[in-house]
Amino acid sequence: MKKVSVIIPVYNVEEYLEECMESVIHQTLKEIEILCVNDGSTDHSQQILEQYAKKDDRIRIISQKNGGYGKAMNCGLDAATGEYIGIVEPDDYVPLNMYEDLYRKAKEQNLDFVKADFYRFVTAENGNKELYYNHLSLNPEDYNHVFNPSETPDAIRFIMNTWSGIYRRDFLEQYKIRHHETPGASFQDNGFWFQTFIYAKRAMILDTPYYMNRRDNPNSSVNNREKVYCINQEYDYIKDILMRDEALWNRFRHVYWFKKYHNYLGTLWRIAEEYRYEYLMRFSEELKRGIALGDVNPDTFTKKTWNNIERIVQDPEHYYKMCVYPRTINQQVFEQITKLEEENQELRQEIKKIRSSKTFRVGKLLLGAPSLLKKKLRGGR
Repeated sequence: MKKVSVIIPVYNVEEYLEECMESVIHQTLKEIEILCVNDGSTDHSQQILEQYAKKDDRIRIISQKNGGYGKAMNCGLDAATGEYIGIVEPDDYVPLNMYEDLYRKAKEQNLDFVKADFYRFVTAENGNKELYYNHLSLNPEDYNHVFNPSETPDAIRFIMNTWSGIYRRDFLEQYKIRHHETPGASFQDNGFWFQTFIYAKRAMILDTPYYMNRRDNPNSSVNNREKVYCINQEYDYIKDILMRDEALWNRFRHVYWFKKYHNYLGTLWRIAEEYRYEYLMRFSEELKRGIALGDVNPDTFTKKTWNNIERIVQDPEHYYKMCVYPRTINQQVFEQITKLEEENQELRQEIKKIRSSKTFRVGKLLLGAPSLLKKKLRGGR
């Protein structure tokens, strides 16, 4: 049995895929299997994977028709044979010692899962990576000791991600933990995250950063302004799981709403301007029902956040006019300025290209020749 199965769900990421694959195949932990699930890519991703598979027999390529992130991940989970499961998004990469360190800690403590801090990064114009450290928890006391997530609802407040750690495969199979199979990349990691926390008995988070999470991929789901209600569908899915057990729902319902509120608010600013009014109205109605049922609790939020919730619930029209619409107008102005700057930059590049061309240089020489001849003739008089 391999120690870790690394699942890489792949869809049209040819620009980043080699960096990802290099970081995985050169892990210091050699006893791994690498499951690359090609979810119907239409670029050169498949060919890149095949080139790597020829050189490394630990790589298995699973090709399927495009079914979305959740289906691709579930396909990888079903095929995995390793003791633990790791996830690497194909536009990200990982330090070479990540899986060796995490596996050692998981075995030492007999953990259902172990997760670590991580970096988010963007690539600057000069090619250098700008790194931003992300702590899973703002409380130092949460780190480096075994805790029981199923009895620790507040752990749901940790930064949500599924890829900065590894999960014991037997634990995932025991509780049938899988991803929601909705179309595309539609935040299906939220449901997987919740399931691992509500069922795990032994877990640990580490205050060492490993995973490198890219934030400048324009095709990432976090940048898609047309995905309006996919996060709502995901949280309906999570609620269905929690409500299978009344005690489970009562234990986690307040932190469920904590995550739901912040994800809905993030969606409000992510989606295109024309969808924001309708989305806010639905957001307000859901909050209103949650408060009436006692699921949305003021003690779960900061005072500032609760004031914002009350404004959204009591008068969403006013909230839209005072908070959403002005920001939308400012965003539109900013986008127009950015577009003009890009067009200006393109124009400058085009002028530079023309000036450096042979045709331009010859033309300039021919146009300048008569005036130069006149100066010489005047000098000769």
